[in-house]
Amino acid sequence: MDVLILGSGGREHALCTKVQHSKIVENVWVSPGNAGTEMTAKNVDLPLKDAKAIRNFIVKENIGLVIIGPEAPLAEGLADQLQAFQELNEVRILGPGKSGARLEGSKSFAKEFMFKYQIPTAQYREFTLDNLEEGIRYLESYPGPYVLKADGLAAGKGVIISENTAEAKKSLSEMLEGQFGAASKKVVVEEFLDGTEFSVFILTDGINYQLLPEAKDYKRIGEGDTGPNTGGMGSISPVPFFKGELKERLIKEIVEPTLVGLQKEKIPYCGFIFFGLINHRGAPKVIEYNCRLGDPETQAILPRIDSDLVSHIISVIDGKPGPEMQISPNSSAAVIAASEGYPGSVEKGKPISGLEDISDSYVFHAGTKMEGKQIMTNGGRVLAISSLAKKPEEAVAKSYENMNKICYEGITYRKDIGKDILN
Repeated sequence: MDVLILGSGGREHALCTKVQHSKIVENVWVSPGNAGTEMTAKNVDLPLKDAKAIRNFIVKENIGLVIIGPEAPLAEGLADQLQAFQELNEVRILGPGKSGARLEGSKSFAKEFMFKYQIPTAQYREFTLDNLEEGIRYLESYPGPYVLKADGLAAGKGVIISENTAEAKKSLSEMLEGQFGAASKKVVVEEFLDGTEFSVFILTDGINYQLLPEAKDYKRIGEGDTGPNTGGMGSISPVPFFKGELKERLIKEIVEPTLVGLQKEKIPYCGFIFFGLINHRGAPKVIEYNCRLGDPETQAILPRIDSDLVSHIISVIDGKPGPEMQISPNSSAAVIAASEGYPGSVEKGKPISGLEDISDSYVFHAGTKMEGKQIMTNGGRVLAISSLAKKPEEAVAKSYENMNKICYEGITYRKDIGKDILN
């Protein structure tokens, strides 16, 4: 079987690496891919908004499985468009349709869904420019901290946490006036929940599901969780406190009601669901849904899956019971190397050296490209170094040991990944 993976980030390189390990896979194509996928698979430049061009490529290359990685094409309905082509009736496509992707594509839809099906989450209100003054009065009605979320997709950067009322009012105005483009035409203001955040993932056909390894990611650019939110600066797996009653409650109060809700709403769903969670006073609450795997969580969780991921995917798409997913007892840690200035504007085209010196760790590329034989930076988040070890602190140490071998102008990475929950 030949596989096409759509996307260009570290998540897609990690998926590519895992898919290539499958005994039933012959060739892996990635579009548009990056320098890492170019070295190990086959890159092809397909416009992700052009379903017909993707269809033509699938037919030409006899692709048997398509995995849609990023959230934007899912939210725009790419899975629906591909499934509508008669020529692709026999092609397996992993990724929810537009209706299912609304779990991520609209924060207000997700909150309404959670309240309707009694899925534990923070209290909230939503505002637009039309009722901005009402939103300002709402912020003035209680002391902070305040959580403000762009309703639409904002590449993981559309969340602002403000400690004081004046900052929150200013942020609400700026967001509604276009700080995150169309994504923040509507803003959800949430109750602030204290606790430790973590992420849980399932692979599901909308009825049955397989639980993947959980992870904790680190969103802020600065050490000690300071500075602006990013797409993620690192992740670890497993999460030490995710066990026992907390895990049981997560399944009974969140995972299963989510699937029941999808069924009652008649929303078909075939793909990954990412539950962004917080351990709030010993109880799990949902911060957000994602309709795909996370980045950089994928770089930590996929190395811990010992069984054939492609076989699990095929079973889910075909609606058949498959083998239980085999999870390694080892720990993993992924550390992100970013460009100077991230999550703001960055300079691209910096030569990267030291990759050939990496040993006993995965190097997952994100913002990279090949110029001749030289690998260059090509984005905000550039690389992830991901390592496995028996103990979590050993996995973290291994990732940092190898990260220190990499060099490019402006390299930026957090030096405290895992420190908060491993000490």
